[in-house]
Amino acid sequence: METDFKKDWERDNQQIKPYKKDAEYSYTLGAFPTYELLKAKPEVVRKVLVDSGYTDQENLQKLCKGNNIPIETNNKLLRKISDKENCYVAGVFEKYSCELRADRPHIVLVNPSNMGNLGTILRTAAGFGIYDIAIILPGADIFHPKAVRASMGALFRLNHHLYSSFEEYQQQFRNHEFFTFMLNGEHPLTIRDCPKAELFSLIFGNEATGLDDSFLEVGTSVIIPQSPDVDSLNLTIAVGIGAYVFTNQK
Repeated sequence: METDFKKDWERDNQQIKPYKKDAEYSYTLGAFPTYELLKAKPEVVRKVLVDSGYTDQENLQKLCKGNNIPIETNNKLLRKISDKENCYVAGVFEKYSCELRADRPHIVLVNPSNMGNLGTILRTAAGFGIYDIAIILPGADIFHPKAVRASMGALFRLNHHLYSSFEEYQQQFRNHEFFTFMLNGEHPLTIRDCPKAELFSLIFGNEATGLDDSFLEVGTSVIIPQSPDVDSLNLTIAVGIGAYVFTNQK
């Protein structure tokens, strides 16, 4: 029995490899996102890996035990899957699918290209109480460990869904008011003059090109006023401003 268990354990670890997009699983690299994973979505966790030098093992073991999740001290495997030397905890989790709720506001990202930005946007959205994120493909991999880490675990608090085109998303959520964020938008966005909408979709283009002019015909186009000294705001900053203003309508 012990020999069989050891073989199963060794085979399982051999299957855990550095991340690839077509893999069925991904990782949380770091203690904080791993704790968030365990708290928000314990049902998708395969196992937790911990470094022998990690100082909070007692609490981590308690949380894993409460959710019947195996925890393993394995310095070598942690180094294998992480590109950071100071990664002392990692969660191995199954990728999963979500559906967006039609009765809540959304953020829509059209072809986002940077995984770090994507993760930061997820964290920002959760911070302002927007829990449904649409990604129009092609786009950055939301399950890439860089995106997961940048989200600081916010990924596991949100619903996200991938769409092959914006038209597919648009057809599904006709009950939403659409607001496209564009440098040539018609309506300056300010706290005082923010459009009042119960259900809204805030739509943003990618880091390099933004939204093309066809989006001027989609709902209401808005522009965030800025000085002429920069050509545009960083995508994550624009999403943060939009999310803050729209969730603080008077």
